[in-house]
Amino acid sequence: MAKASTRHFSIGLDFGTNSIRALLVDCATGEEIASAVCDYRRGDHGVVTDPKDPNLARQHPADYLEGLVQAVRAVVRQAKRKRGFDPSAVVGIGVDTTGSTPLPVDEAGMPLALRKEWAAEPAAMAWLWKDHTAYQEAAEITDLARARGEPYLHKCGGTYSSEWFWSKILCCARRHPKVFRAAYAWVELSDFIPAYLTGNLDPASVRRNICAAGHKAMYNDGWGGLPSREFLELLHPGLVAVRERYQHPALTADMSAGQLRADLAKQMGLPGGIPVAVGLLDAHAGAVGSGIRPGRMVKIVGTSTCDMMVVPQSEPLPDIPGLCGIVPGSIVPGMFGLEAGQSAVGDIFQWFARHLTPAKFTEKGDPLANLTREAEQLRPGESGLVALDWNNGNRTVLVDPLLTGLLVGQTLHTSAAEIYRALVEATAFGGLMIIQRFEQFGMKVQEIVACGGIAEKNPFVMQVYADIFDRPIRMARSSQTCALGAAIFGAVVGGVYKTTEQAQRRICGAPRQVYRPNRRHREVYSQLFELYRSLHDAFGTKDFAGSLYPVMKRLIEIRNRVRQG
Repeated sequence: MAKASTRHFSIGLDFGTNSIRALLVDCATGEEIASAVCDYRRGDHGVVTDPKDPNLARQHPADYLEGLVQAVRAVVRQAKRKRGFDPSAVVGIGVDTTGSTPLPVDEAGMPLALRKEWAAEPAAMAWLWKDHTAYQEAAEITDLARARGEPYLHKCGGTYSSEWFWSKILCCARRHPKVFRAAYAWVELSDFIPAYLTGNLDPASVRRNICAAGHKAMYNDGWGGLPSREFLELLHPGLVAVRERYQHPALTADMSAGQLRADLAKQMGLPGGIPVAVGLLDAHAGAVGSGIRPGRMVKIVGTSTCDMMVVPQSEPLPDIPGLCGIVPGSIVPGMFGLEAGQSAVGDIFQWFARHLTPAKFTEKGDPLANLTREAEQLRPGESGLVALDWNNGNRTVLVDPLLTGLLVGQTLHTSAAEIYRALVEATAFGGLMIIQRFEQFGMKVQEIVACGGIAEKNPFVMQVYADIFDRPIRMARSSQTCALGAAIFGAVVGGVYKTTEQAQRRICGAPRQVYRPNRRHREVYSQLFELYRSLHDAFGTKDFAGSLYPVMKRLIEIRNRVRQG
């Protein structure tokens, strides 16, 4: 470990849905010296969409490369104005990105969309994590794996997702054959950025990260890495070449992807040769930056949610249906990383505020803030509403992109604030389903730490979550946990710390604000959750044996009782 008298710094790069963030951290104290955000310029807030297909969500890779240099350069300039910083003291760079966000690349390893002939073709761009165009292909992959008795789905909840690597590539092969034929290989964004930073772009030798590989590409050492040639060939013969150009073995984020290219370093204001860590996915980096450890669930709450837990690899761990993956080393090296989550949370709130909110909420100030002020005045159960949080499908525990949102209990007196509160409560009920799934299989959720945009900006949402989870929720010390997690891996690969856990203890710091459950709300929320669960099972499963007849009647009973005090 480095001497305490020597200052060392690490940079974390967080490639999010709408922007890239760069964060410069003091490796000894976790002090965040400087940060900068660069918004993506193309599409709608960085997302290329298609009004004819609501499932399509792509990003132009030029935004990544432009924003990368701008954000790091801005951070270095800020830091230079502070005493004690010198660019030569930057010991490492860590990278996290959204995922699964695969890019089709040419033989040189560069994205097809950077070529003039493909610049305007969405299929040649990055297939963003929330692109659901491949739902048919995901179902086909699931059906084939089950029919052949393959083990590939055992570690990813039993169902393959339209958000993931192989379904998106198969979709491209089927629906955009010209793009598929033009692509020499496919690379996850979390692998491409470290490769670009280091110049190690050869698709056959790009260092692949275990986080994206294990959670999104059915990669596991137990069956030799990726799914077999025979399995992929049955889906589409062209997938075999994708497999052959995928480097084995996949690596953990505490390992080096190479050293920073001299030309990029000059543009950024840094010395060349700085070690760059193998990448990982943003939510998993956020878990590291939030101080994840056994028994502590980290909940990243933003446009969607990701719920993370870790278990030492020395402990037995069952396969858990409905999870997005159980992958050794995907979060903290030496531990199994478990991922679950919801496909839309903040996106649901924004959808309602933008499209269905009356004028009085939009005329003055932020409509979401105005809705929140009114919703906070309502008591649990007072609206007589319950909703399902599936406006963008269900990621966990049902893993079904073809599920949609639902609102039950409306009357001619239902208000916008009541609906908004019901939507917030629905996302909390969905989160409780995930907690119960963890605990059903032996993983006790002893504490919850939250981070992400919604967690930072909306205390009302977090208090509702604490009430419905019936557990305290602690806020991560940093408001930039994904970038901080990436910076932790930069510090490890830069040699300041030997292990991720050592770096976490020094850099993460203690959780700050705590949201404690209001015990007076426990009974009503317990009753509402049972109604939510009835709707969840009735619309989300094939074997529901109950009756929905009592749901509306029970909502009215709860509403009347609450209003009468």
